[in-house]
Amino acid sequence: MTIRVLIADDQEMVRGALRRILGNQPDIEVVGEAGDGVAALEAARSLHPDVAVVDIRMPRMDGLELTRRLAGGSETAGVRVVVVTTFDLDEYVYPALRYGASGFLLKRSGPALLVEAVRAAMAGDSLISPQITVRLLKHITGGPRPAPAPPLDTLTEREVEIATEVGAGKTNADIARELFISPGTVKTHIASIQRKLGVRNRVGIAVHAWEMGYTTHYRPV
Repeated sequence: MTIRVLIADDQEMVRGALRRILGNQPDIEVVGEAGDGVAALEAARSLHPDVAVVDIRMPRMDGLELTRRLAGGSETAGVRVVVVTTFDLDEYVYPALRYGASGFLLKRSGPALLVEAVRAAMAGDSLISPQITVRLLKHITGGPRPAPAPPLDTLTEREVEIATEVGAGKTNADIARELFISPGTVKTHIASIQRKLGVRNRVGIAVHAWEMGYTTHYRPV
């Protein structure tokens, strides 16, 4: 299946570089580009991409507001957002993930990570630049509580186990190996956890795991 991607960045040179990187992949097609947030939102509504690769600093509407509208809008409900930016700042990372971004990359992370982030977003997973370390979740949650909270009634024991592993930065394959279940079963559990917690992606699960004290460490993807 081909992943349809929209690129939003105010620098034409950057858009060109992103287009070449993504367009060279056999499973990715760049279906549109935009130089500002308003144009990107309009393009998303008309083109219906699977994934939007979004810069933070753009004219007319910045990437944070664009992420919020893409992730929360009924007309763009199926669009996953991967934020790609030069700026490793808490004031960008925190709201981007809260608004529903499926990934947060620094532009210096390299082409391979960008491609994997787009594929992960399409698969319902999340990918965060390795440079963004444990301070990310500590900033979002204020740090894990000193003692684990009891499992929520809404989550089964198995779901709490999986939420804990997601909060530790584990992939579906990692979790499957550790819990001796299939990756498909892990994916089913994660979908159930997202539904019960009312979160859009794995980042939301990770935040929950930290807030409830299930997870006390984080290994970036």
